[in-house]
Amino acid sequence: MCTIQQIFGCMTFNDDVMQEYLPEDAYQAVKCTMDSGKRLDETVANTVANAMKDWAVNNNATHFTHWFQPMTGKTAEKHDSFIMPAEGGKVILEFSGTDLIKGEPDASSLPSGGLRYTADSRGYTSWDPTSYAFIKDNILYIPATFCSYTEEALDKKTPLLRSIEAVNKQAVRVLNSIGDTKTTMVKAALGPEQEYFLIDLNYYNARKDLILCGRTLFGALPPKMQELDDHYFSPLKTRVSGFMKELNEELWKLGIMAKTEHAETAPAQFEMASVYNTVNIAADHNQLVMELMPKIAEKHGLACLLHEKPFSGINGSGKHNNWSLVTNEGKNLFEPGENPEENLNFLVFATAFLEAVDNHQDLVRVVAASAGNDRRLGAAEAPPAIVSIHLGEDISTILENIANEKKAEASEKTMMKFGIDTALNFFKDPTDRNRTSPIAFTGNKFEFRMVGSSFSVSGPNIVLNTIMADALSNFADELEKGIDVYDLLKSKISKHKRIVFNGNGYSKEWVAEAEKRGLLNLKTTPDALPYFVHNKNLNLFKKYEIFSESEATARYEIWVDNYIKTIQIEAATLMQMAVKNILPAVSAYQKDLAKSIIAQKELNISADAQKFILEKITGYNNLLYKQIEELEKETSSVKAVAKPLQKAECIRDNVLTTMQKLRDTIDELELVVAEDYWPYPTYTDMLFTL
Repeated sequence: MCTIQQIFGCMTFNDDVMQEYLPEDAYQAVKCTMDSGKRLDETVANTVANAMKDWAVNNNATHFTHWFQPMTGKTAEKHDSFIMPAEGGKVILEFSGTDLIKGEPDASSLPSGGLRYTADSRGYTSWDPTSYAFIKDNILYIPATFCSYTEEALDKKTPLLRSIEAVNKQAVRVLNSIGDTKTTMVKAALGPEQEYFLIDLNYYNARKDLILCGRTLFGALPPKMQELDDHYFSPLKTRVSGFMKELNEELWKLGIMAKTEHAETAPAQFEMASVYNTVNIAADHNQLVMELMPKIAEKHGLACLLHEKPFSGINGSGKHNNWSLVTNEGKNLFEPGENPEENLNFLVFATAFLEAVDNHQDLVRVVAASAGNDRRLGAAEAPPAIVSIHLGEDISTILENIANEKKAEASEKTMMKFGIDTALNFFKDPTDRNRTSPIAFTGNKFEFRMVGSSFSVSGPNIVLNTIMADALSNFADELEKGIDVYDLLKSKISKHKRIVFNGNGYSKEWVAEAEKRGLLNLKTTPDALPYFVHNKNLNLFKKYEIFSESEATARYEIWVDNYIKTIQIEAATLMQMAVKNILPAVSAYQKDLAKSIIAQKELNISADAQKFILEKITGYNNLLYKQIEELEKETSSVKAVAKPLQKAECIRDNVLTTMQKLRDTIDELELVVAEDYWPYPTYTDMLFTL
C-alpha cells in the first residue's frame, strides 16, 4: 500500500520529475520562470516538450491537451495523440516545442462577449509554464492561456496572470519605500474552501431540475431541516467517507494539497479545503477539484451539487477565498506577528487593503454576482450584499489609535480557560471569527466569503489583486515623494475606516448604518454588473493592463447573458416539470379521491376527510394551471425587451416572481398529495438518506 508521500504529486510534472527528465540548464530555466516570473527562452521549449512526452508515456499517457479556462467558468480541452506516421505503416511518438507552446481551438464556439464572431474562429492557447503539467485519465494536461487571433484574452487565466504581475510590482515598490530592499518579488497566495452537497445518484437522476439547472425548483420543507445543528462536524456516513477518501487520493496524485474535510451545517452538505498555494496554481487546482468531485461521487452512487443554493430553506454553499501576499523570502505581509502595532509591513499592507476595498467595493460585489449566488447572499448563512471588512477589535483599535495619533497598542493576550484541571492552556486568537462579514481578517489573511461555490476563483482574485495593486501604487507614489509613513497611515485609515465593520452583518441596523456611511447595497446581479464597466473601473483595468476596454465589456456582456439564460432555462424546466409530471400526478390523485368518495357514499360511510382534501387539491391544481399560463406569458414578454440589462431586470422582477408563486403552489400540493402519487423525490428523500 502506497503512503501519502509516495503518491503525492506522482501525476504531476513537478520539481522532482523535471530534475530527473530535464538537463540542468533547461531545469534551471523553467524554475526561474516559475519562481521569479521571468520569460522562458523559447529555445528551451523543445527540450521540455520531449521530457514531458517521455514522462507522460512512461506513465501510460497516450494523448496531450492544452487545458484552458474559457469564460464559461469551467475548463476546456482538446486531445491530440502523440502518434505520428512513420515508414512502413508504423508510428512514432512525437511532441514538439511548438505543440507545447501553441494550440489552436475554435474561438467562436466559446463565450467571447462579441470579441469573436462565427466567421472569425481562430484562437490560440499557449502553455503557462508557471503551473505544473499533469496526467489525468491517460492524458497529459498542459495548463494554458487562451486568446483570440486579435490578441484579446478569452479566458480567466490570462487576466489572472496579469493581475499577479501588477500586485507584485506595486508591492515591491511599497516595501522598497519603507526600507525593505531584500524583497524582490511578492506573490498573491490563496487557500480556497469548497462547499458542496452530496445526494443519492438515483434521486439526482429523477429530478430534471437538478440535471438541467443544478438546483431544485420546488420542494416542500420536511419537518426537520438544520434546526438542531446536528449535521455540522457530524460523523461521516460510509458512502461519504469512501467518496472523500478516493477524492483525497486523486487530488494528492495531482499535487493538490487537500487538507480539511468535514460535514457542513446543512443536511447532506460538506466542505473540503486546500493548503495555500500561489493564486494561479490554486485556481488551477480548484478547477480540478470541481471537475473531480462529480466524477468520483458518481462512482460511489452519489451526485455532487456545486450550485450555491440547490435546496431552498437551508444553508447554501460558498467558496471562502482566503487571500494573502507573501514575499520571495516567505514572509506573509498580513501576518501581524507578536506585536502588530510595531510591524510596519503589516500596518501598511492592512491599511492598503482597506483602501483597496473601500475604493472598489463595487468591483468586489460584481465578482460575487450570479443568478445562483443571489439566492445565497443576504440569507442567514452568507454575508450580505453590502461589502465591508471585519478586522476584529484588536487590529481595529491599533489602526484607530494611529489615526488619532495615539500610541498603537494591542490588548494583552489572554489565556483560554476551560475550567478543567487536565486541560492544557493556550492563548486565545486576537479576535473572534465573524461569519456575517463579506471579508474577514482571520489571523494572517483576508477571507473573502461572498464567492459562490460554483465560481472559478480566478475572477475574484483578479479583482483582489488589481484593487490591491492600485492601493499600493497610491501608497508608493506618496512614500516615494518622501511623506512619512505614519502620516500616510493616519490619513489613509481616517479616510477609509468606514469600510470596517465588526458587528452583525445580518442585522437590519447594519443596513441602515451602511447607507449612512455611503456603502453600496447591490442586492441582485443586475444591480451589480453595470459597475464593472463604469469608467472608473475601465480606467483601473487599463492602467494595470488587466483588461482592455473591449475585454472588460465582453465579460460584462457574458455575465448579463448568462444571468438571462440561466433563469430562462430554470423557468422552462419548471413549466415542463409542472405540465408533464405534476399536473398529471395531481389529476390522478384527484380522480382516485373522487372514486373513493363515491364508493363511500354508496356504503353510507362519511367521506368528509376525502372531500376536504379533494377541494384543497382542486383549488391548488387550478391555481397551478393559471400560474403556468402566467409564467409562459412572462417568459414570452421578455423576448420583446431588446437591451440585455433591461431584459435581465425584467427577468428578475417578473419571471423570478412568478416562478416563486408557482413553486409555492407546487410545494403546497406536495404536502397534501399522497406520497405514492408524487412524481419526484422529496427533500426528505434527498437530504436524509445518505
